[in-house]
Amino acid sequence: MRAVSAARAAGVIVLLEAAGLLTLAAWEIVAVMTGDTAALDSALALIVLTVAGAAIVALFGVVTWRGQSWGRSGAIVTQLLILAVALGAATGQYADPLTGLAIAVPAVIALVLLVITVRGASADARSGSDAADSGESA
Repeated sequence: MRAVSAARAAGVIVLLEAAGLLTLAAWEIVAVMTGDTAALDSALALIVLTVAGAAIVALFGVVTWRGQSWGRSGAIVTQLLILAVALGAATGQYADPLTGLAIAVPAVIALVLLVITVRGASADARSGSDAADSGESA
């Protein structure tokens, strides 16, 4: 039961991260509309890629909520990528450690919840195979 709660909480965090990506896409659109871009074609490509990324992250969130393993795998990779961005925000040329921390904290929490979910799913799979081996019905 603990793994189900962790999966649901992780799914919510991943969905909130997808909402953050959509917010970033909206910010990019405003930048294009106000003329705050150097190259329009690059800006439009970035918007498309950001929206596509948000859709994929949202899909990972929904599937993680439902407890499917491929969603957890994608969500774990997403958290690792977010942590890489947080590290860059905290240590880059225009470093802002508080921004890096704000980006990293939800990713770390989601990553811990996802690991708990994976461990729970693994334990459930083992106990299910043990029951099948002994002839019991689940």
